[in-house]
Amino acid sequence: MVLKLKEDSSRKFMWSEISYLSKWWDIIDIPKKEAVKSLLQNGQLEIVTGGWVMPDEATPHYFALIDQLIEGHQWLEKNLGVKPRSGWSIDPFGHSPTMAYLLKRAGFSHMLIQRVHYAVKKHFALHKTLEFYWRQNWDLGSVTDIFCHMMPFYSYDIPHTCGPDPKICCQFDFKRLPGGRFGCPWGILPEAISPGNVHSRAQLLLDQYRKKSKLFRTKVVLAPLGDDFRYSEYSEWDLQFRNYEQLFNYMNSQTQFNVKIQFGTLSDYFDALDKADATERRSGQSVFPVVSGDFFTYADRDDHYWSGYFTSRPFYKRMDRIMESHLRAAEILYYFALKQAQKYKIRKFLSSPYYTALTEARRNLGLFQHHDAITGTAKDWVVVDYGTRLFHSLIGLEKIIGDSAFLLILKDKLTYESYSSDSFVEMDLKQKSQDSLPQKHIIQLSKKEPRYLMVYNPLEQDRNSVVSVCVSSPKVQVLSDSGRPVEVQVSAVWNDASTISGQAYEISFLAHIPPLGLKVYKILESDNSNSHLADYVMYNGKTEESEIFKIKNMINAKEAITLENSFIILQFDQSGLMEKMITKEDGKHHIVKVRFSWYGTTSRRDKSGAYLFLPDGNAQLYVYTTLPLVRVTHGRIYSEVTCFFEHVTHKVRLYNIHGIEGQSVEISNIVDIRNLYNREIAMRISSEINSQNRFYTDLNGYQIQPRITMSKLPLQANVYPMTTMAYVQDAEHRLTLLSAQSLGVSSLISGHIEVIMDRRLMQDDNRGLGQGVHDNKITANLFRILLEKRSGMDMKEEMNSIAYPSLLSHITSSFLNHPVFPMTVKAEFSLPTLHLLNEFPPLLSSLPCDIHLVNLRTIQSKVGTGYSDEAALILHRKGFDCQFPSRDTGLLCSTTQGKMLVQKIFNKFTIENLTPSSLSLMHSPPDAQNISEINLSPMEISTFRIRLR
Repeated sequence: MVLKLKEDSSRKFMWSEISYLSKWWDIIDIPKKEAVKSLLQNGQLEIVTGGWVMPDEATPHYFALIDQLIEGHQWLEKNLGVKPRSGWSIDPFGHSPTMAYLLKRAGFSHMLIQRVHYAVKKHFALHKTLEFYWRQNWDLGSVTDIFCHMMPFYSYDIPHTCGPDPKICCQFDFKRLPGGRFGCPWGILPEAISPGNVHSRAQLLLDQYRKKSKLFRTKVVLAPLGDDFRYSEYSEWDLQFRNYEQLFNYMNSQTQFNVKIQFGTLSDYFDALDKADATERRSGQSVFPVVSGDFFTYADRDDHYWSGYFTSRPFYKRMDRIMESHLRAAEILYYFALKQAQKYKIRKFLSSPYYTALTEARRNLGLFQHHDAITGTAKDWVVVDYGTRLFHSLIGLEKIIGDSAFLLILKDKLTYESYSSDSFVEMDLKQKSQDSLPQKHIIQLSKKEPRYLMVYNPLEQDRNSVVSVCVSSPKVQVLSDSGRPVEVQVSAVWNDASTISGQAYEISFLAHIPPLGLKVYKILESDNSNSHLADYVMYNGKTEESEIFKIKNMINAKEAITLENSFIILQFDQSGLMEKMITKEDGKHHIVKVRFSWYGTTSRRDKSGAYLFLPDGNAQLYVYTTLPLVRVTHGRIYSEVTCFFEHVTHKVRLYNIHGIEGQSVEISNIVDIRNLYNREIAMRISSEINSQNRFYTDLNGYQIQPRITMSKLPLQANVYPMTTMAYVQDAEHRLTLLSAQSLGVSSLISGHIEVIMDRRLMQDDNRGLGQGVHDNKITANLFRILLEKRSGMDMKEEMNSIAYPSLLSHITSSFLNHPVFPMTVKAEFSLPTLHLLNEFPPLLSSLPCDIHLVNLRTIQSKVGTGYSDEAALILHRKGFDCQFPSRDTGLLCSTTQGKMLVQKIFNKFTIENLTPSSLSLMHSPPDAQNISEINLSPMEISTFRIRLR
């Protein structure tokens, strides 16, 4: 690239993903680095988007989308000193307005997209709306507008970029010249350009460019020249540049052609376009229309809808979110601990490789947002590589979380130096390998010395949460920070469906933890404990008696199975599947049935694969010949029903507490379809809510997009991505399924929500992967079901393009995605000489209910590989629906119209500086200065540079 661009200053090239660029940068010499910088400066080379990857836009959470954008932009600032200004997203399978919003907030003015449903492209081409201002559907003004170019044809390769006829365009991909490795599938190969054929070849190509230009509103045309795995050999650079140079020189010399043609980068195109728009603007009106909404679900031909990848490889889609919650917790705790380590000059902490590990974790999570990673569309061995990277980073993050928390909770910070250990704490969950489910750590208790349990709350609100840990004895006492015993539920740990472990017991208690803070509990083995044993009832099977727990074996039971707390009563059938929710507030019975179902794949030649969902008709109910074993747990803190089917272990839990966790129903499934062929397993929730053909799904955990199920479209077209939630509603109620992992979701029947949990497909679906999806794992997925009463509903509003979750729904989703972190101080440190604080509350009080602290991310130093004094404080003010009562919901926070006084945020720290920044730290506003009040509009995500002391 460097050599070929230097040969001629009119040659241009663009690059997008930083992860790959950084690998190359690390191995080139200094003269080459300088050459790259001068090519960037003179505009021959342009970095577009400049994120760590070109991310998928359906399955990632906005936390990870922002993080990989920052990682790329920070790398560019440090190594190349450039700031990308145009977005380039040609391969993700459908496009999300969340990405448009994030680019706009990062300071981008233009963007380009490619994979949009062929019928939508046709419609946009017909109306000449392929170039438009993309506006967020909740924006009543135009502050979120970003200019967007939609490529008009089937693909981003050369046969589909010069004009409407791939048979002709392919002849101008000069890597395909006769004698090369691959030719043109349309049968006519390129010809090398010579003085003898330049006239006819130029006319042929120009005709395609003119036809393409007819689809747009200006006289500026973009024709990208590239493809997968290109420009890796000298010969290709020469073939493409030299042949095109002859064509360009000839076209430009022929005045009758009336054309000016040149190489250019994406921003060259957008600059020329803006200029053309400015001259054509009449009365200040831009010639371009405004569009709102998203571009899912993508189809590239026939009924080939790409809704399979919304679920493919769900094990890793879940691991991705676990990684995100760990990364966020580690970032926040690390910055707090770093500040204390600087204050007390704790060399051991300051010189440790935490920041390097943090950077690596950011990069591994960033890499996984790639449109062939989190999507589940990579080859098996590549999936293992992604998984191994996530797994190693997870271990690194656990150490950062543990060591930072330990430093923050030590009474005398200086004693940190005297502890020699690889780590001070044991995390509650331990994952043994990249493809196995996490297991609970068992805390060994003694009567002499208490064990210290630190609990971290990664949320910015005060929190009452149930904490469950495993201990070695059923005789146990838990003491709060004030030394008082707390109420404890002791439950059995089951080795399998019907055998109790004699080695471990689960204890659960209600912890109250300050926002972003730590609380210390003591656990002792004790005979006079304040604990309550859970009771068990077994249906459709037997289990042995237990010396400790009361177990009842029910034979031919007739009465319904029920669970109950202070908000809800749940009723189940004999298979242990939920049938009904009774809301105690009004005594109403609501049918809410949970069932499982199967999809097969079509008998036609094209079948489902990693990308495509091509089912063989409607789902078939999951049938079983004998009733499954059902285990019902009744306890003081929680009660649950677990049923054991061949392919899924399904657990429904109700928390017996008054707060947030008591108002929704927790569902966890462990899915195993490794013995099946061409099957997909779904969970269907059916209710009598009269939602007709409307339902709602979230985009990237950031916003809600209303959906309409269209009966005239194939079933697979009505499946959409769900990152954190989907709901159905009528005038009286809203039923929400909240999710801790991204999966495909639909509402094919009024009142139903169906989520596809795993898919095992034996063949390739011809989209470039070259294999099926049959590396299935035992996969856990986690949900909550929330039933809410709506008030003051006018059904006319239902037709709106905007919708929001309730405040309760937002907070419930936060609880699900950011669980508390219980950690045990290792036994060898739990000596009488260990002095810990009772708690570490870094904030003065909860942040407002609708403000989420997305991240507190330590910024890199200007030189070297270390950290600076500053962090990026990223805040998001959530939009919420006001037609739901927020009183009596147990919310421990208030809302303040998006206002926060800076000096009233932190408790243990002083803010030395807080200045606004663009989202990814590339730009500072011209009037950026130290501010004393933060003001956020609903839905706004903003980044601030913060320096604490």
